[in-house]
This record gives sequence, C-alpha cells and structure tokens, in this order.
Amino acid sequence: MKIGILDSGMGGLSVLHEAYHQLPNEEYFFYADEEHVPYGTKTKEQITEYVDAITNFLIEKGIDALVVACNTATSVAIETIRQKYDIPILGMEPAVKPAVEGTDGKRIMVIATPVTVRENKLKTLLSRVDGEHRVDIKATPGLVTFAEEQIFEGEEVTRYLTETFADIDKSGYQALVLGCTHFNYFKPVYKEVFGEDILLIDGNEGTVRHLADVLSLTRNCGVEKIEIQDIDDMKNRFHTTYFISGKEVTDKKLLTKFMKYHNRLEFVRDI
Repeated sequence: MKIGILDSGMGGLSVLHEAYHQLPNEEYFFYADEEHVPYGTKTKEQITEYVDAITNFLIEKGIDALVVACNTATSVAIETIRQKYDIPILGMEPAVKPAVEGTDGKRIMVIATPVTVRENKLKTLLSRVDGEHRVDIKATPGLVTFAEEQIFEGEEVTRYLTETFADIDKSGYQALVLGCTHFNYFKPVYKEVFGEDILLIDGNEGTVRHLADVLSLTRNCGVEKIEIQDIDDMKNRFHTTYFISGKEVTDKKLLTKFMKYHNRLEFVRDI
C-alpha cells in the first residue's frame, strides 16, 4: 500500500516513525510543508488551501490513503478534503479520551497550537469525554519552532516551558496530552518541568493502528528498536519518499536531517 502523510513541518515524522514500527513494509510519501510552517498561527482559509493542495499532490503520486499528521490541519481542514477526495483520509486529535480513561482523578493538561486550542473540534471533544472537567488546555506554539530548529533539550526549551506553566501548580497534574505532532521530541523536558511521574500521552500509536484497520493491514506488534545508522540504511529499510513543499528530497544533507529526527523519535519513544 502507498500511504501519504502530511504535516506543516517535521512534526508528522512522529506519525511516520510510529508507522515504521507497526507497518514497516508499506510505501510512504511524507510531505512537510516547510514553506508555510507553522500552521498554528495561520487562518482557517490558508490552512485549508494548503492541505487541499498537498492532498491533491499526493493523490497524483498514487497514494491509497492519507494521514493528516497535524492536529491543527485536522481541526480546520479534514472535513473539506474528505468531501472532495475519494480515498481514506485519517486525521489527528488530542488523545484526551485515553488520558481521561487512564487517569484516576487528578488533572490533565493538553498542550496544542493556538488554532487547535480555539477551534470547536477540541471543545466538542472535551464536552464528550471530560465529564468531570479535569482537563485544562494551554497553547505552546514555541515548541513548533524549537522542533523545526532541532532544539530538543537545553536551557531555551526548559525556560520556555517553565515560563509557560509558571502560573499553575504542576504537581496537580497526572497526565500531559501532546496535542501536536511536533511535541513528541521534547519528552525529557516535560518530565523535567512536570516531574518524572507525569504521564505523556499522544495519539500516534492509535492513529497508525486505525490506519491498519482501515486498510486491512497486518500490524507488526514487536517492540524492536529502530536504530538508523546512515541515510543508506534509512533508504534501504524504509520505503519512503520525502517532499518539502512539493520538492522531492534527494539532497544528502536534508536526508541526514530527516534521519536525525527519526533517531530522536526513537530515543524518546518509550519515555
């Protein structure tokens, strides 16, 4: 099967990387819209236009299904493209339901982009699953910028998160829901800021599991590590074509950048 995965930038690699674990034998087309990143500060009309154009581009490549690996794009544009294109189109939403069901009464913090925070899709989700009103929401757009610059840890990131949550009692939170695919890269820093016991929950595993069900694919449930040694190893083991805003990535330097993202995702995967 040919599977397209799109995002505003490098966050969607966290979904692709999870797909490598569960569905390693499929062919992937990953599209990072770096020309327009971040989506979280754009208008609904702009985001819908970008996602529509990318979807059309990937369908022309022959994809059998599409994953909109961007919570912001899902909240704004997915219904429009589902009505327009006749292939399975899966989206992302903050994993609030698993967080509510997997915690025992303490509070839950959802972090997301400004667009995701203010859109009705998240509010509707909360009204459906958060009957006890335990969930709080905070926009953390700076993390998208850090992810795009490959700044995953260090003083800048820690200071940003510490200042963002300076007005709350972090000890009162049991779970942190990562409501943007860019946010997976920072798991060690969340533990530093919220404490080692904080549960970190994202929707990537469930999204890929759903993708397998929709396409009737057999999932690999093994837990073996994916350690990519070099770009030749990456090319040979995983059938992926990378695009940055419509241009296929063939440059060794850029492919090495993608490899570094994948290795970071493997490092933080079980945190």
